[in-house]
Amino acid sequence: MTERRAILSGSTFEEQIGYARAVVDGDWVHVSGTTGFDYATMTISDDVVEQAEQCLRNIESALAEARCTLADVVRVRYLLPDRDDFEPCWPVLRRAFGDVRPAATMLVCGLSDPRMKIEIEAYARRPGPAVG
Repeated sequence: MTERRAILSGSTFEEQIGYARAVVDGDWVHVSGTTGFDYATMTISDDVVEQAEQCLRNIESALAEARCTLADVVRVRYLLPDRDDFEPCWPVLRRAFGDVRPAATMLVCGLSDPRMKIEIEAYARRPGPAVG
């Protein structure tokens, strides 16, 4: 039977809305749209680049609990209310994914809280046992 389990970050949003930060389904890890909130303090920076950095830290934490890393990400989706905020985030995103080169999409859309300037969703495939 394929493993399926939820990974929770402790975000109050998970409880209020009824979702998990990530779901492990066999070798696949589906990371929910993740914002720049520091879930330990439930605070968020006003700066989009700092939010992008925090998004990635939050995603890394969920991936680590699923026994994988940013290097295992195969698809990423960037959601931003303001298209002009995307380019300033490129250096942060390049540091995280420049060698990984996941499939990527950027969408301009509203987010659930006006303080949120970026949300990142990721899909990863957990590494299998070494062959050879």
